[in-house]
Amino acid sequence: MIEKSRLSYLQKGCIMKKTLLNFADLMCSWCWGFSPVMEKIHAKAKDKAELQIFVGGLRPFTEHVMTDQDKSYVRNHWDHVAEASGQPFDYALFDRGDFTYDTEPACRAVVTLRRIEPDLAPKMLARLHKAFYAENQDTTDTNVLADLAHEVGVPRGDFQIAFEDDATKQETLADFQYAQRSQVTGFPTVIGVTEGAQSIALTLGFRAWEGVEPTLDDWLSA
Repeated sequence: MIEKSRLSYLQKGCIMKKTLLNFADLMCSWCWGFSPVMEKIHAKAKDKAELQIFVGGLRPFTEHVMTDQDKSYVRNHWDHVAEASGQPFDYALFDRGDFTYDTEPACRAVVTLRRIEPDLAPKMLARLHKAFYAENQDTTDTNVLADLAHEVGVPRGDFQIAFEDDATKQETLADFQYAQRSQVTGFPTVIGVTEGAQSIALTLGFRAWEGVEPTLDDWLSA
């Protein structure tokens, strides 16, 4: 059940009547597969609904280096996503012997953008997905995250200060908890919320645009 109290996490005034909630993790391969669909959703709905991004925390605070078993498990997922979505993957990650699959820094990077310039948060999400999956960039590295933030329009210094701010860390944790309380069990999850009406799920997990578009159209026109 979606908590209405957290729908307007950055709004200073009134929220729009319709709100799209996108629950995602920046190092979730199915979210990368869904990225082109999310762009179409945003393009179609942007004049009728506010888009709010919440980071889910797929594997936050992981400390152990990926084992061969970990790599085999993740590679298998990537293969399925590539087949289902047609999205490109750079498998060079699996040649590394020192990678720790911690999703918290990338999630916090989106929250950082959300705090500095909310309108850039969707762009940052998409850029992080592409950087990790298609370009083999290390999205656990703060310097890499700062470079990507600069690409989407936030100065590196501004990003780094906000990224290390305790308030940003706490807001990231609050997102993780919000996703759990909202009973989000997989990513991506996109929920349409209309003021005074029951919320509707556009997708609970990966779904092709052809499956999402009719539900989106019905929700936007209701």
